[in-house]
Amino acid sequence: MGRSFGALWGRASGVVIAAALCAASWGVASADSGTDQGRGEGTVQAAGRTDVDCRYNPERKAEGDGTSWESTFLPDGDVFRPLWADPKQPQIFGIMQTTKVVDTKTTSTVGSVGFGENFGFWSRRKSGTCNGIQVGLLTGVFSQFNLFDNTELINTDFVVGVPFSWRSDWFSGRVRFYHQSSHLGDQFLQNRPGFNAFALSFEELEGILSFNTPDGGVRVYVGGGYLVHRKPSYLDRLRAQWGLELRGREYPAPYLGKEIKLVPVLGTDFKAIEEQQWSVNANLLAGVEWFRTGATRRLRVLINYYYGYNPYGIFFTEKVQNVGIGMYLSF
Repeated sequence: MGRSFGALWGRASGVVIAAALCAASWGVASADSGTDQGRGEGTVQAAGRTDVDCRYNPERKAEGDGTSWESTFLPDGDVFRPLWADPKQPQIFGIMQTTKVVDTKTTSTVGSVGFGENFGFWSRRKSGTCNGIQVGLLTGVFSQFNLFDNTELINTDFVVGVPFSWRSDWFSGRVRFYHQSSHLGDQFLQNRPGFNAFALSFEELEGILSFNTPDGGVRVYVGGGYLVHRKPSYLDRLRAQWGLELRGREYPAPYLGKEIKLVPVLGTDFKAIEEQQWSVNANLLAGVEWFRTGATRRLRVLINYYYGYNPYGIFFTEKVQNVGIGMYLSF
């Protein structure tokens, strides 16, 4: 039904080449720009002030006395680092992977893409620090395609909600209320007469507490969610989530200019859902991140391994094993 992982890997080499070209396209900043050493810290120089990307470098480095409070409309970034190893984190990515259904032993090659972001509306932080609060809007679209059999769209999940985030030194947290609705592809249904399709949508209240080391190199988080409303109504309500992220030292990126840095990264995300009898779903990502000193944009090329119940659409009763490679963009 699908192709071997060897064939997948051959095609995936094109993704790696594209990643390098995209990283090179960022360009090289001037030689006298400020450079922070560490794990992909990155600051932004603008109009005589220094902004800090609080998602990845929570240490106090910006200008300010650290005691007064400042309110910002349309703030950059967030005080909470995105859970980039979470398959349902709103972000931009494209993955090519082999998907094996555990029960039936069938294998297919699937493309998985996501488009989304957390957009900050308002933030209030202590001047010169990352300590503070932020509120915004999250949107996300997650789609899966059969790549080789008939190039059909399998499923799309639409997500929209309101996140509230905060940080206090090494601790940060996020509470969000969001809606998700799932929709099967028309061609997928046409090719499977009699398929047991049903409407799936829900609103979930979710909370995550995170701790990171001062340099941001190690981060752990734990939390969970509660389905306030769900369709179908028989779905169980509770979910637990936890994970670990590791960021290595930054290194110069060969041939891409001295302002381009690379950082080895590894992330794991685990979920246990009441509807699935608390079986643990595990997602593992490992690879390299590129960024330009003085910029907040980041590009990652990651190998992924997932084992557990399908995280997308009405296929949550189907246990799968995924192996693939993908490109992730952060702004």
